[in-house]
Amino acid sequence: MRVVYRALAGVAAVAVAGSVTAVVLLTRKDDPTPTTVAARPSLPAVSVPATAVPATASNAVPTATASASGSAAPSPAASPSAKGDPLTVALADPRVPALPEKQRKLKTLSGRAAPTRGLIKDRRSGVALPRLGKVWRRATANPFASRQVLPKVKGLEFRGMLVSCPVPIPVQDSLRDTALLAARWTLNHHPSGGTITWTASQSIKVGKRKGWLLGYRVGYTIKDKKRSSMAAVALIDVPQKKPALVFITIPDAQKRHWRDINKVMSSLKVL
Repeated sequence: MRVVYRALAGVAAVAVAGSVTAVVLLTRKDDPTPTTVAARPSLPAVSVPATAVPATASNAVPTATASASGSAAPSPAASPSAKGDPLTVALADPRVPALPEKQRKLKTLSGRAAPTRGLIKDRRSGVALPRLGKVWRRATANPFASRQVLPKVKGLEFRGMLVSCPVPIPVQDSLRDTALLAARWTLNHHPSGGTITWTASQSIKVGKRKGWLLGYRVGYTIKDKKRSSMAAVALIDVPQKKPALVFITIPDAQKRHWRDINKVMSSLKVL
């Protein structure tokens, strides 16, 4: 009997194994493999590069590209020229009038000049300028190369300032034109809405080096009251460097120090 039972058990085991094998085979045959599933969506993607090739070729043209409307649009490389050169932009600025055709010397301004305590040697710019005494104080230079300031005025954000640095704007063919751009740049250091009125425009000599001086009044409005500052810039052609810029501005609230503008502009030296 034991032999019969063992034989029946063996037959049952073989039958079960055969059923499992059949199920596995049927499952493999009916279910799609991952490879087959991934291949189906990849078919449309194959055609994309073929349609993208013409667009890539047209974008490679540096002069212009076609816009969605079909009109030609300038390339990024061409956009700066549309803005115009710095001098043209400056001359179109209503805050900055054209320079006088003839030279105009800087007149002696009102007030009393402060005594000097030696020179400040600005080696970064290649010039030396007077270190003003009395109420003038040296201050943190950044972003300039040197900076001196007057005391703060109660109720006002702006005060007298004397700075030097390599000219921070594009250098033009002439010192006169570069000085014009520099004067326009100094409006960033005056109350907003300021406009320039020229008081001087003249060539200067600092040692053996050439330069150009511009004097001007900056008019603006603070708390519905018209105010102004007297200012001057000097551009000096220094050896092997960008021209040096010396800039001084003093508001009318401190006009007793306006004579310091004359003092500074007549005391510059090249290192």
